[in-house]
Amino acid sequence: MNSVVVQQPQQLALVARPMPEPAQGEVRIKVLRAGICGSDIHIFHGSNPFAKYPRVIGHEFFGVIDAVGEGVLATRLGQRVVVDPVVSCGHCYPCSVGRPNVCKTLQVIGVHRDGGFSQYSCVPEGNAYELPAEIPDEEAALIEPFTIAANICEQLQPTPLDVALVYGAGPMGLTVVQALRGVYGVEKIVVTDRIPERLQMAQENGADLLVDNSVIDLPTYLAEQGISPTLIVDAACHPTILPQAIALASPAARIGIMGFSSDECVINQQLITSKEITIVSSRLNRRRFPQVIQWCQDKKIQPRKLITHTYSYQQVEQAMALFEKDQKSCCKVVLTF
Repeated sequence: MNSVVVQQPQQLALVARPMPEPAQGEVRIKVLRAGICGSDIHIFHGSNPFAKYPRVIGHEFFGVIDAVGEGVLATRLGQRVVVDPVVSCGHCYPCSVGRPNVCKTLQVIGVHRDGGFSQYSCVPEGNAYELPAEIPDEEAALIEPFTIAANICEQLQPTPLDVALVYGAGPMGLTVVQALRGVYGVEKIVVTDRIPERLQMAQENGADLLVDNSVIDLPTYLAEQGISPTLIVDAACHPTILPQAIALASPAARIGIMGFSSDECVINQQLITSKEITIVSSRLNRRRFPQVIQWCQDKKIQPRKLITHTYSYQQVEQAMALFEKDQKSCCKVVLTF
């Protein structure tokens, strides 16, 4: 079989590897589709601190179970499945309180262990969720990105009364916008970004007000519009955002942080306490796959709107370069196998 392997930073190759055999409790998946994520780019560049090399990348993927390991029922053969990349121990403190996404011995498929940019991939049976027939192949690889939105929304508990502000109109920001509008019924959603084409995508995915903060001062604009956000999501992860979000937030607002920036920022504790602001962070997902699969079945989200490009896995270098460099026309890139 062929696998997309980052041999070491800046070295990507298609490598012929032996067919893997599922271990006890595992299933083998014949991969059909896989989405490219920013973390794949980070592993390629050597800027993901968790990755070990060589590594088969890819954590957004789906396919068909074609083999099962010991202890797995044969009835799973032939199932169309999407893969949760979070592999946890099940007994540490975070796991015991329902937070396996921050397990003390967390492994992420495609980061800590080989992932889905391969013709075949073996994963724990419990990480493979069966898909209903009505969810088409081209949308299936987008289930995982929407679990990230589901995770942060579960913590923020949006309601129709909220006025939402989303920083960043990249793939993560857009999944949040779709969830806020389609699932939680938030009626006013402001999105800010520095790329006009991305703001247009945000509008197509449910945003009401668009702010190009490369030319418009966001605090001034919101003040002129009389907008005091009650729910803020940082999907851009720049060190200037959290201090600004705290200043802009309504009393009793909730702020959600996505991303892994290690840059320091200075925040004003008085502003947080005086307005009793809730600040939460979110990593990966806490078994949100059944929830997002149901969203898709109920047509509350539209994953296909995010797919702008599709490539064969044999064109992975071209696909990853496009994803990284063309932020004007590119949102989600899907590889076919």
